[in-house]
Amino acid sequence: MADQDTHDKIRKSDAQWKAELTPEQYRVARKHGTERAFTSPLNDEKRDGTFTCVCCGEPLFRTDAKFESGTGWPSFTAPVSDEAVEDHEDRSLFMRRVETRCAKCDAHLGHVFPDGPQPTGLRYCMNGVALDFKPDE
Repeated sequence: MADQDTHDKIRKSDAQWKAELTPEQYRVARKHGTERAFTSPLNDEKRDGTFTCVCCGEPLFRTDAKFESGTGWPSFTAPVSDEAVEDHEDRSLFMRRVETRCAKCDAHLGHVFPDGPQPTGLRYCMNGVALDFKPDE
């Protein structure tokens, strides 16, 4: 959402990201891939907690913003704050969509669509492989 100062961003080489992430995490989060629908265990995660960026650990979404969209990917109505994610125009695959990235490290998380439930009317459709889950203690 917000445009964060690029000096605050986590910058690593491709080799560093490859060494720290699984091949699937790297493909999705760093190379803007998409995981297969209905494959993420986070689809069924209902405990209270925070969904964080798999690359840098920044808090992105809370369980109370999660909803069942039927799309096969974890979906949320809003990020934890306007500063948590950034939106970017995505014209790949002959479509025009809004890509959602982690504001701290530019990890590709998924896309946001204007067809979600209230109160925001938004559906942040995220790749589960780009997220970690930290349950509340």
